[in-house]
Order: sequence, then C-alpha cells, then structure tokens
Amino acid sequence: MDAVVVGAGPNGLAAAATLVRAGRSVHIIEAADEIGGGTRTAELTVPGLLHDLCSAVHPFGVASPLFADLPLADHGLQWCHAPLDVAHPLDGGRAGLLAQSLADTAQAMGEDGTRWISTFGPLSQRAPELASEILGPIVHIPRHPEALARFAPVALRSAAAVARRWRTPEVRGLYAGVAAHIYRPLGQPLTGSAGAMFFAMGHHYGWPVARGGSRAITDALASYAMAGGATIETGREVSDLADMPAHRVALFDVGPRAFARIAGNRLPGRVRRAYERYRYGPGAFKVDLAVEGGLPWSNPEVARAGTVHLGGTFEEVAASEAMIQRGAMPHRPFVLVAQQYVADPTRSVGDTHPVWAYAHVPAGWTGDATEAILDQIERFAPGTRERIVGMAVLSTTDLSRHNPNYVGGDVATGANDPLQLLFRPRVGLHPYDTGIAGTYLCSAATPPGAGVHGMGGYHAARRALAHLER
Repeated sequence: MDAVVVGAGPNGLAAAATLVRAGRSVHIIEAADEIGGGTRTAELTVPGLLHDLCSAVHPFGVASPLFADLPLADHGLQWCHAPLDVAHPLDGGRAGLLAQSLADTAQAMGEDGTRWISTFGPLSQRAPELASEILGPIVHIPRHPEALARFAPVALRSAAAVARRWRTPEVRGLYAGVAAHIYRPLGQPLTGSAGAMFFAMGHHYGWPVARGGSRAITDALASYAMAGGATIETGREVSDLADMPAHRVALFDVGPRAFARIAGNRLPGRVRRAYERYRYGPGAFKVDLAVEGGLPWSNPEVARAGTVHLGGTFEEVAASEAMIQRGAMPHRPFVLVAQQYVADPTRSVGDTHPVWAYAHVPAGWTGDATEAILDQIERFAPGTRERIVGMAVLSTTDLSRHNPNYVGGDVATGANDPLQLLFRPRVGLHPYDTGIAGTYLCSAATPPGAGVHGMGGYHAARRALAHLER
C-alpha cells in the first residue's frame, strides 16, 4: 500500500483523491461509522428533512482549485445558488444584502456602493489567483503578487478599521457578520482578512450549497477516490501508529493534539511540544429547526438569502465577539443561520423547511444557548416559535463528541490569532510535515484552515507524493 489516510473528512478524502489521481494506492480509515467528518447530512427532525450536521454553505468549496480540477460533477456534486447570498437584518426591518453580482450589491447600498466596489471589486476580479495564494500556506513564494498586493491592505487591518469605510448601518452590519467568521474580536489586526476573502470569493463564485446536503461533497470525493482504486474502512479508530496496515506514507486528518497522542514517543520532542500547545478558539452551539412555511422575516428580502447573519449593528457584533473571547456568554450572541432550501428545495418536505443555526459561544462553554438563538431569530423574524415543528440541539460537548477535531466545540479547528493565522499547526516552513518521515498532518488545523475546500488535504498529499518519488 502506498498511502494510508486516517480520517474521512473533506481534507482526508481530498488527500486520498490527490494521491489516487497520481496513480497511488490508498486505504482510508475512518473512526466513525460513516464518512464525512464535519461535512455530513442527516434527518434530524422531521422524516425526509435534510439537515447539514456542521458545514452548510460553501463559497470556498466552489472556489477550491482542487475541487474545480476534479470531475466531481461526474460523481454527483451539484452546486445550487440562492437568489441572495447573504442577508444581515437590523432592527426595524432594515437589512444589508449581498448578491453575487457586485454591481447589484453596490446599487442597493446607496451612498456606500462606490466604496464597496472600490474595496472588493479588484479582489473579486482576481479571485481565482487569490484563491490559489490564500488556500495554502501563508508563508510561501507568491505566484500572483499583484493579487496579494490588492488583498493585503484590507486583510492586514482590523475589521473595525475596514468597517469605517462605510457609513450606513446596513452595510457596516453586513460586513460585520461576514468578518465575524474569523472568530476573533473585530478590533484585532488581521481580522479584516475574513471579510476580504469571503467577499472576494462570494462576488466571483457566490455562496452555494451542495444539492442534497453537504454530504454530497464528501460523497463525490469518496466516489472519485474509490473509482481510482482507493478503499475505505469505517468504524475503526487509529489510536497508535502501529494500528495501521503497512504503508509508505500516512496522512492524518486529525488535530495536532490528537496526533501527538497517536504518535507518542515517535514524534520529535520539539514537534510534540508544539502540537500539545496548539490553541483552540471559541465554540459553537447548534440548533436545527423544522419550520412550517419558513422563517417569517420582518424584511421579506431576507427570505431570499441562503445565509443570514444575526447580531445587529457592527458595534453589537463586535461586542459579542469580544465577550466570547473573554469567556463570557453574551445575552445576544452572534448567530449564523442557513436557509439551504432556498437554493436547494430537495432539502424540504412540502412546506416544512430545514433551518440550520449556530451561535458563537466561549470555548468549552457548557450552558444551553437554545433560547438565546431562538430569541435572536425571533428578534428579526417575529412569530418564528409558532412555526417550529421540530428541533435538534448540539452543544459544544456534543459537537466535540460528534467530531473529535472540534475541541471544545471549536468548529474552526484552531484559534485564528495572528500567530496561528500565519503558522499553523506549528512554526515552520513545511506545516504538513510531522517530523516523522513519510507522515503528514492534513486536517483543518493545517493551512489554509477551516472550510470545505480540501486544500489542506491537497497540499499534504503533494508533500507525500514528493516523498514517494524520492
């Protein structure tokens, strides 16, 4: 066997697909009874209603150079787009709205439209070049320096500093909701990077969902890999390097701390210490709803959006994100809502629709955020509670049990502080190398981090292929 891949999440499967494409034999081992990791779909509430268990909307999936290069459509993957990509409602029925079209988005922004175009227009035009630069190790020799030169002035600043470019609460709120995906206080340096990436990719590629659920992404990757000869074994946990079959290279879609336990004394001391010090960030508390007739948004335009961010004004979102970083739970947390059925009606059953939502909460928080999430939804969609006919809840503990890579409920698989944004999972020029010859880390704890794009798996597989070719 050329390669063993441990973990059948999107990065593990992307690594397997990359190795198979190069003509290598691959065996994949997954501890859970089904593949997918954070990219699974299930009937959680009403029979037939499809809920994504973690990842939901995929601007970086459709932008992924690897996914674009693989024939995943031949293996069942179909991207679906809602009429609007993102909505950010405010009190009083106002809302910031993001369309894939840059011109349409700017036109609806009034006085802020011109500045929006000047900020994100050049980035969206260079989105393919930018994706090839940022969806990998941050420290590298640039192939498209002009694209990075456009990106850096926004990315290096704090989100709060970038937000000063706009005057209207709707536009500032829209920017805050997207910037908050970085899971950091919005006044800190480099927090402008999340907004820059998401808006650049969104205006070029959109924010699509996968038809039939996010599991269609990992199903397609697995189908491609198996068509090339890969084998998959589920329900088997690898707790020691000796548990694996004979192989020439091994790739692990697990977190650094987990790999340190698996490798034990085989891991060089300096690497083990770095992996054991790896920092995780705030968590998520998830609620899935079955809603008759959909959510009754005060602003009807919000019902046309695939993704909705709830948190109020920029200042409110910034305050709640700063609180969770300090370990305090906000009364009004930042809540992400996905209405995937707007783009993909196959998720629904008649007029009953799946609504996906999670709140940002402190790391390892053990409280119950269900009512806080429902209150935030009700704030902008009054009458929601009367329409709910089913509910499923996942706490931070549930999330980490459901996917061991989500330590403390951290669905980003690692704190996005400045050092770990630049160097993850440890300081070094080859972030996928573990210090054990022929053994590589490929989880979302490696560059480029969280998101369903497969690029961590791809880059780790390229390192593995170089080893095999020696």
